[in-house]
Amino acid sequence: MSMKQFIIIFCVAIISFSCDNNLSGYGYPSYDSEGNLAIDREKIDTYLETAQYDSLYRIHDPSGVVVIVTEEGTGSRPVSGNVVYTNYTGYLLDGTVFDSNLEDVAIENDIYDEDRNYDIFSFFLGQSTSNGGAIQGFTLGFQRIRSGAKATIIIPSPYAYQDNENVARVPANSVLVFDVDFLGMD
Repeated sequence: MSMKQFIIIFCVAIISFSCDNNLSGYGYPSYDSEGNLAIDREKIDTYLETAQYDSLYRIHDPSGVVVIVTEEGTGSRPVSGNVVYTNYTGYLLDGTVFDSNLEDVAIENDIYDEDRNYDIFSFFLGQSTSNGGAIQGFTLGFQRIRSGAKATIIIPSPYAYQDNENVARVPANSVLVFDVDFLGMD
């Protein structure tokens, strides 16, 4: 081995050992799911202390997702792979509506997009967004309610958009609240 090869291997070894193990493969810090979940649980508890919900019952999923059932469904609960059909309105803990598949709600909250199709939202339960699914919090919430139910699903940021700063009207690490009308499933 030449001196030049030795120096290159030595430098690569030093760089490799000096890298922080908490960095992802792309040089960015890894997302702290547990830390953000702990913070979000406190935010959700505070929110629920003052939020006015006329509910039949509440489900506190071990994941941290909270489901507040306002109208019981008569169908079965979906399982992974089912296609779920729903209408929804999503808002932040301060009440700001950031998204809805209901055109009148979008207009009322000044988020209407004339290029968007305001149809019933459908997604594959348990699938990633790139495979026709929705955010993980939708899967965690919908698997706890029956088809035909109306509910509010409160989703901690690790099961929503995490620290993504590129989601319209949703700040990084936001707890999301969705009012959903579970219309049916295949």
